[in-house]
Amino acid sequence: MESDGETTQPITLADDGFDMTVERYDLMVVDCWAPWCGPCMTMAPVIDELAEEYEGRAIFGRLNTDENPSTTERFGVMGIPTLLFLQGGNEVERIVGAVHKQEIRNVLDRLLQ
Repeated sequence: MESDGETTQPITLADDGFDMTVERYDLMVVDCWAPWCGPCMTMAPVIDELAEEYEGRAIFGRLNTDENPSTTERFGVMGIPTLLFLQGGNEVERIVGAVHKQEIRNVLDRLLQ
């Protein structure tokens, strides 16, 4: 599910253990998605690229909204894809919908300052 060190690949998140996992990292981007969601599939390679690009500065995770309704509901995710930007486990920003990579970079760079 996750490694002890930094990772260049998004980690799989689930309702069980979600808080414990996200609280471990200074900055985590949670990609809320579902397998039937076309825009989610479009964003998947972008998230993979950003995970590599921001290695050591931000951790990326994927949360399948169909399989993890508790976390999805808790964060009020109404549309997917939704990117949740969490610092210390707390949401500090969100992006809803498929967006250009640069828009995600802009948020990351601002949060990493």
